[in-house]
Amino acid sequence: MAIKQYNPTTPARRGMTSQDLSDITTRKPLKSLTKSKKQNAGRNNKGRITVRHRGGGVKRHYRLMNHNLAAGLEVTVEHIEYDPNRSARIARVKDQHGLYHYILADTSMTVGKVIKSGAEAPIEQSNRMPLASIPVGTQIYAIEMTAGKGAQMVRSAGAKAQLMAKEGDHALVRLPSGEVRKFRLENTAAIGVVGNVQHQNVKIGSAGRKRRKGIRPTVRGVVMNATDHPHGGGDGGRHGAGKAPRTPWGQLTLGYRTRRRKDVAGNIVRSRHEAKRKR
Repeated sequence: MAIKQYNPTTPARRGMTSQDLSDITTRKPLKSLTKSKKQNAGRNNKGRITVRHRGGGVKRHYRLMNHNLAAGLEVTVEHIEYDPNRSARIARVKDQHGLYHYILADTSMTVGKVIKSGAEAPIEQSNRMPLASIPVGTQIYAIEMTAGKGAQMVRSAGAKAQLMAKEGDHALVRLPSGEVRKFRLENTAAIGVVGNVQHQNVKIGSAGRKRRKGIRPTVRGVVMNATDHPHGGGDGGRHGAGKAPRTPWGQLTLGYRTRRRKDVAGNIVRSRHEAKRKR
């Protein structure tokens, strides 16, 4: 996939780029695999804003994805589609029983390609199988964290992980962040790299384009009033001097670790912070 550039007809157009949609084979999704998506503008079930700077935007329909192709399924790619709910492309596939599914599209998927799943599937790109059946050193994506639950990790555009080793009942996988994590060998993954690899290089270019994506403006804390942000207040000259950076709710940030990982800490062999220090 290439990046499409525009002629500088306006200041916004000058730096704007977009995705080349030439790899997409149909504009209309399968109606039976879509459902309406209620827009909640970042609010929870009590009406309180839990995610700031959300609201408006173009209405979307959610595509019902199959992140857990059953063993023994043999599906054929019928279309590569755009999905407004994720950065990656999706593939409309049809199995041997005549049923349709949506799966993540990787860099090798084209119309007519046959994809197999299960422990007996051949070692080829796009095929899905347990980690026990995948050779060490292979690039993988869409990895299960719990066997049978479906893929939860490495699903965004251009993402890939690498199977580093197998020890006992576990496989060691290096994730895109550099973290090395243990997974059970019965967990499944797909071989290859998630498609739409140029997604990260797209330049939005204008505020209006951001609003159509459902993202509202963001301003810095130092320009707010003292009641709105810990960095706010002052009479025009102070910009956070002598204050440790904080979130709008007073939590230390920018280098101060706040993440607690109780249930999965035992599966992490090397953290992403250690990986960055070694680079």
